Amino acid sequence: MNVVGVSACPAGLAHTPMAAKALEKAGKELDWNVRIEQQGMMGPVNPITQAEADAADFVLIASDQKITSMERFEGKPIIRVDINTCIKAPKAVLKKCAAAVKKEN
Repeated sequence: MNVVGVSACPAGLAHTPMAAKALEKAGKELDWNVRIEQQGMMGPVNPITQAEADAADFVLIASDQKITSMERFEGKPIIRVDINTCIKAPKAVLKKCAAAVKKEN
């Protein structure tokens, strides 16, 4: 499973990297390719390329903030999840998102 996403919180200094790291770690445990871009006050960190976005099975947005450059994800299933849930239960979030995407197809 290929997953790309963006994590963002108002400041982008604590929850943003915590969610990104938790989701990427959970992806490794599931043997999935998970890349999470961080957006915050310092600009994008670990930016998702168009090629990565094109190869993704779905896009996970761990935020209730406005995300920049959403056009690169056009045509992909996009799932928004509360950033705190991604920190607390990242593996469950990934599995639930994948199940939702499979159900739609």
